[in-house]
Amino acid sequence: MIKTDILIIGAGPTGLFTVFEAGLLKLKCHLIDALPQPGGQCSEIYPKKPIYDIPGFPEILAGDLTNNLLEQGKQFEPGFTLGERAETIEKLEDGSFIVTTNKGTKHHAPVVAIAGGLGSFEPRKPLIENISYYEDKGVEYFIKDPEVYRNKKVVISGGGDSALDWSIFLADVAEEVTLVHRRNEFRGALDSVEKVQELKLLGKINLVTPAEVTALHGNSKLEGVTIIKDGEKILHEADHFIPLFGLSPKLGPIGEWGLEIEKNAIKVDTLDYQTNIPGIFAIGDVNTYEGKLKLILCGFHEATLMCQSAYKIINPGKKYVLKYTTVSGVDGFDGTRKEAPKAVVQAIN
Repeated sequence: MIKTDILIIGAGPTGLFTVFEAGLLKLKCHLIDALPQPGGQCSEIYPKKPIYDIPGFPEILAGDLTNNLLEQGKQFEPGFTLGERAETIEKLEDGSFIVTTNKGTKHHAPVVAIAGGLGSFEPRKPLIENISYYEDKGVEYFIKDPEVYRNKKVVISGGGDSALDWSIFLADVAEEVTLVHRRNEFRGALDSVEKVQELKLLGKINLVTPAEVTALHGNSKLEGVTIIKDGEKILHEADHFIPLFGLSPKLGPIGEWGLEIEKNAIKVDTLDYQTNIPGIFAIGDVNTYEGKLKLILCGFHEATLMCQSAYKIINPGKKYVLKYTTVSGVDGFDGTRKEAPKAVVQAIN
């Protein structure tokens, strides 16, 4: 059983910033996310896309924002359960909660903060008849451990940043990397497109466009794929097929938790973003209220106010006095301390 003060469901920007705000209140956090790495959409879908409305950053890449938030919260030693989806919730007699994932991992906390963005992300699967048979037998929708592909023949489908970036990365890991896309044009960062072109010329990536993977072959595991290019069927040997067509957001099992739902979002009180179940909050894009804006900066604001109410639940009767970090400094759970330099008191003759 993993025990924490605030259990955060969703490790996107809002969930990650909650770690910092909770840490200022001496509250520990643990995060659950169905994706294999923190960052939500910022890491999985558009890590190299710039964001222009983060305060203090005229422009920042989504992946860099994730890294900065992880660095900011690192001193408060958050825990992570990644690659698992929050499945069920049980409210105990003392008002605390037990949340169990689809893999059976149990988490216990007095406060639950749902920061699931647009919901739990599920991969968009290509319409290939027998694809479900080969899942975990050579077909993967996420790359969790690149070493799995060492000295293997890998076929990647897709035309966005994920397909480009993983093709580049695996070019130095796999025996053979083949990138298949329905169009000649790619929707990704220019430097990634240029790098793939360079690796193609060096013979380190097979680029097949415009083309599409239409069938999978093999007995007990994947052994090959059929690629259609210019109306011609090509049987291509492959140990792994990785279709990277983006993610489809769904509220998922959270929608069955007895929360008040409106248009696939969780209704909250705008005082502190608490749901209709005391002790469960919803912050970021997953919630809804009058005037709601689905912006990262709004999620940061909601996380900050939520933590204040969480503190009162966890420490009943204890008053918290807000101090600016420029005055109080920041004491990490890892023993570190950040503070502004002390003013020097000295007479001027």
